[in-house]
Amino acid sequence: MTRVIVVGGGLAGLSAAHTILERGGRVVLLEKNGFMGGNSTKATSGINGAGTAAQRKLNIPDTPEIFYEDTAKSARDLAIPPLMKVLTYESGSAVEWIQDKFGVDMSLLARLGGHSQPRTHRGKEKFPGMTMTYALMERLEEDAEKYPDQVEIIKKANVTKLIKDGEKVIGVEYTSPDGSVHTEHGPVIIATGGYAADFSSTSLLKKYRPDIYDLPTTNGDHCTGDGIKMSTAIGANSIHMEKVQVHPTGLVDPKDPDAKIKFLAAEALRGVGGVLLDANGKRFADELGHRDYVTGLMWKNKGPFRLVLNSKAGKEIEWHCKHYQGRGLMKFYNNGAELAREMGISVSTLADTFTKYNDGAAKKNDPFGKRFFHNLPFDANDSFWVAIVCPVLHFTMGGIQIDEKSQVLGQNGIISGLYAAGEVAGGVHGANRLGGSSLLGCVVYGRVAGASAAAYLLNELSNSNAARRIAGIAGHLGGITISANGITMNISANGTSDFAPQAQLPPPTASKSAPAKKEIAAPPSQEYTLADVAKHNTENDCWVVVNGQVLDVTNFLPDHPGGKKSIMLFAGKDASEEFNMLHKPEVIAKYAPDTIRGTLKK
Repeated sequence: MTRVIVVGGGLAGLSAAHTILERGGRVVLLEKNGFMGGNSTKATSGINGAGTAAQRKLNIPDTPEIFYEDTAKSARDLAIPPLMKVLTYESGSAVEWIQDKFGVDMSLLARLGGHSQPRTHRGKEKFPGMTMTYALMERLEEDAEKYPDQVEIIKKANVTKLIKDGEKVIGVEYTSPDGSVHTEHGPVIIATGGYAADFSSTSLLKKYRPDIYDLPTTNGDHCTGDGIKMSTAIGANSIHMEKVQVHPTGLVDPKDPDAKIKFLAAEALRGVGGVLLDANGKRFADELGHRDYVTGLMWKNKGPFRLVLNSKAGKEIEWHCKHYQGRGLMKFYNNGAELAREMGISVSTLADTFTKYNDGAAKKNDPFGKRFFHNLPFDANDSFWVAIVCPVLHFTMGGIQIDEKSQVLGQNGIISGLYAAGEVAGGVHGANRLGGSSLLGCVVYGRVAGASAAAYLLNELSNSNAARRIAGIAGHLGGITISANGITMNISANGTSDFAPQAQLPPPTASKSAPAKKEIAAPPSQEYTLADVAKHNTENDCWVVVNGQVLDVTNFLPDHPGGKKSIMLFAGKDASEEFNMLHKPEVIAKYAPDTIRGTLKK
C-alpha cells in the first residue's frame, strides 16, 4: 500500500489526483472509458466561487456566508450544514486554484437561478467544464510521463469491486478490455459520477425514481452509479437517493426530438437575460428560480417551450449561441415577426409579452416574482437567438454518504481507507443543487478527498515503518511487550506481532521507467473528396473532415467524452468549425491518431 487509488477521471478525480501529488503522495488513476473527462467536460455555465478576485474587481459584495445561505435555501429541509460549509467556504480558493495553477480563464461572471450574487465563473470562450477538465487532464498526463514513479493513469480499467481487510478498504479489483482481472492496493477515492443515465438492469433510477425513468438525459452512458453500487456492497451508506435533478432546459433537436440523450442549454443563457416562453408565446415562471421550480411549472403549462435571448444577451454569451447553432439546436431570427411566424402566433402577442416583461422589471412587480433582470429591454423589432427546450435528467443529489473530510460513512461510522468526491457523494447539495455548484463540488471535495487520502496513506506507511523498526529491536531482545494508552502489543523474537493485519499486501511494484514516446506516423497520403466522405454517415461507418484531414471515427465513437451524438451530427460532413470551437489543433494527433485516413482533396 504505497499509493492512493483514484477511481474516475472526471474533474473530481483529477482534482483529487493533483492534490495527492501536491501533498507528496503517489497516485494511480483508473478510468473505465478510453478517455478521461466524464460529464465534467459537458458543464456549460461555470463554477461558483464567493469572495474571488474576479468578484472583487467588479465590486460584487459576495462572501462565503452569503453563498452558504443561498445554498441552504436551495437544499431546503435536507441541508447538511457541515458539508455545505465546506462547499461554500472553500469555493473562492477552489476557483483561484483552477485559475492560478492551471491557467484557466475565470474572468466572466453570471448570476444563475437561486443565487443572490453573480458568482458563477467562466472564461470568454468554450464551455467552462471542458476548459477546466482538459487543463487538469493534460497536466496530469504530462506528470505521468515525466514522473512515472509518482503518477500512473490506466484507461479502460473498469473497477468492479472494493477490497477490504476487516473493516478497512485496502484496494480495488478491475477488469481490462480483454477480460483479465487486476488488483491495485491502497486507500481508494471514488469519483465515478452519478446515476442520471442508469438505464441498466440494476438501475438506481428505476429503483428510486421510476416516475422520471423515461425522461431524456444530458448524461453520458457511463453514468450508471458504479461507485455507489460497489460502495454500498461493502457496507457504505447511501443518502438522498430519491433526489434527482430534472433540468428545465435540455435542447431539443428538431431533426430528432425524441432522442434519449440531449445536450444541455447552459443556465448561463438565462443568467444573461434569456426568457422562457410557452407554446402561446407567454412567460410562465421566474427564469432564475430554482431548477425544480421551473421544471415543475413547465409540466403544468403547454409546450413546446422556447428559450429566447435578445441581441444584447446573445452578444454577451455569443460563443455558446454559435456553438448550439452549429449543432442545429438553436436558431437566429432577424426579428420578432420571424420568430412569431415559426411559433404560429401573432407578432402582437409576442410584443405584448415583451412589454409586460419590461414593465415588470421597471416597476419591480414581475408577476412571477423575478428580481434580477439583464440586457433589457426586449423589443419585437430586435433580433433573437432561440432554442426549443424540455425537461431532462441532469444531476443526482443522492449518493454515498460522506463527512466533511470526504470519508465514506457506514453503519458503524467511518469506513477507513475509503473516500468519495463529486457527484457520487450524496448530501452535499440537499434537495436541489444550485447551478454552478456541480463543478465546484468536484473541485472542492476532490481536493478534500485527495488531502484526506494522502494523510491517511502517510499515517499507514508511518505505522507500518514503526512496526518494522520495533520488530527489528525485538529480534535483538528476544521478544517484548509494549503497553501504551491502554493498548498492548506483544512482539516475538521472530518479528511477528499480534496486531499484524490479517491480509498481507503485496510489495510495491518496481519503479517504472518513463514510457518511450510513441512516434506518430505521418498522415496517410490518400486523398478523398467531400462526396467520398459523405458516403460514410452511419454509426457503423462514420467519417468526418477536420481541418483538411479525413477521419474514420467509427471505432472512436464509444470513447468520445462528449458522446457519440456530438460526432454523429457531422457524420459524412466537414466538422472543422465545430471542432475548432471546442478543441486545440493537436487533439487528434495526441488522442486519436489512428483515425486519420487521409486528406481532403482540394
